[in-house]
Amino acid sequence: MSTLIQEKLAQATQILDEFGVDLWLTFVRETSMSPDPALDLIAGVDMTWQSAFMVGRNGRHTAIVGFYDGENVRNLNAYDEVIGYHEGIGQHLLAVLKQYNPQRIAINYSENDVAADGLSHGLYLALQQYLAETPYADRLESAEQIIAAVRGRKSPAEVERVRQAIVITEQLFDEVEQFARPGMTQRQIAAFVHKRVDEMGLGYAWPKPFNPIVTCGPESAVGHAAPGDVVLQKGHTLHLDLGVKKDDYCSDIQRMWYVLDDGETEAPPEVQRAFDIVYGAIKAGELALGPGTPGWEVDKAARDFIVDNGFPEYMHGFGHLLGRSAHDGATILGPRWERYAGICELPVEVGNIFTLELHVVVPERGIMSLEEDVLVTTDGVEYLSTPQTALRLIRP
Repeated sequence: MSTLIQEKLAQATQILDEFGVDLWLTFVRETSMSPDPALDLIAGVDMTWQSAFMVGRNGRHTAIVGFYDGENVRNLNAYDEVIGYHEGIGQHLLAVLKQYNPQRIAINYSENDVAADGLSHGLYLALQQYLAETPYADRLESAEQIIAAVRGRKSPAEVERVRQAIVITEQLFDEVEQFARPGMTQRQIAAFVHKRVDEMGLGYAWPKPFNPIVTCGPESAVGHAAPGDVVLQKGHTLHLDLGVKKDDYCSDIQRMWYVLDDGETEAPPEVQRAFDIVYGAIKAGELALGPGTPGWEVDKAARDFIVDNGFPEYMHGFGHLLGRSAHDGATILGPRWERYAGICELPVEVGNIFTLELHVVVPERGIMSLEEDVLVTTDGVEYLSTPQTALRLIRP
C-alpha cells in the first residue's frame, strides 16, 4: 500500500502544478468516526488527533500528526517530514505554512463532489482560528479539482487492482448461474453469494445487506433494495448487481439471465428485444465516451438510444467512476438534472474507470439491466469486464 500512496502523492504534485495551486492541505481528526475520502489516497492510515497532510507543488510533502500516530505515517516512506506533536497542532501548522508560503491553498470541501467534501464544518472553523491574523486565511479554496484528478486518474497499479476484483466478480456470476433455480428467493441467492465472498476473504463494494442486489421477475423492487422473499420463477428475468472489494479496490457489474419456461429453448421475443436494446444503448454510450467529453454528452447518447427504441428513459445516470469505492466521486455520466449539477459537466479523462449501466422494464417478465466496467484510454475505452453480449439462460 505504501508504494501506491507514494505513486498518488507524486501524481498529486503534478496535478497541483497543472492547476497552479501551491499547496493541498488535508486536515482531519478521529478519522474512524469522521473519515475524509481523500486521506485514503495519500496516507491510508487512521488518525486520532487533529492532523495536517500537506502536499506541495514544489514536491515537498509534510505530515503534522499526533505524536502517537507518527510512526504509522513514517512507515509509509512517503512524507519528507513527519512532525509529531503533544499539546496542539497550531504552532506547528503555522510554522510549516510559513516555510511553504503558499499563495493558493486547496482544502477538502465541495458542494457537488462527495469525495472531495471530507473537511467537516467544525474542523473548517478550527482551521480558520489557527489561520486568523495570518495571510493564509484568505488563500483557501476548494480542492475539488485536485481531488477529482488524483482520485479519477487511475495509476497502472490501481487499474490492476480493479481488474482483479472484476475477475473474481465474473467468477461469482458463473457460480450463481450454476446455483440459481426456480423456486429460490432473492434472499437465498444473495446468501449463496455472501457465503462465497466471505470464504474468499473479500470485502463488499457497498454494504453487505444490499450487495448483491437480486431482482427476480416483475414483483421485485427496482433499485437499491435489499434482497427479500420474492421467488424466482420460470418465464421471469433474474438480475444481479454485484461488487466486491479486493486490496481496497472495487468492482461493480450487473448481469442478466432469463429463466426458461416449460417447453422454451430461448427467451421470448419481447425479452430478447429488451436485452438487445439495453446492450445497444451501452454500446452507444461507449462510442461517445472519450477524453474531453463532458459526462452529460455520454449519457445523452445512451439515453437517446433507449427512447428512440420506444422505452421510457431511465431515471438515473448512465455511469459513475469506480475505484476505491463503487461510487468513486467526481465526474458522472448523467443528464443535466439538478442532482448532477457541477459533476455531469466535468470532462472525461484518460485513466478514468467508469461503469456503464442502464435498464428497461419488460412487463410481466422483470427488469433488464446491464453494467460494465471500462477504462478510458487516449483513443476510447478498454473493457475491464467481459461484456455481456448475449442473454444468459437458466434451465429448470
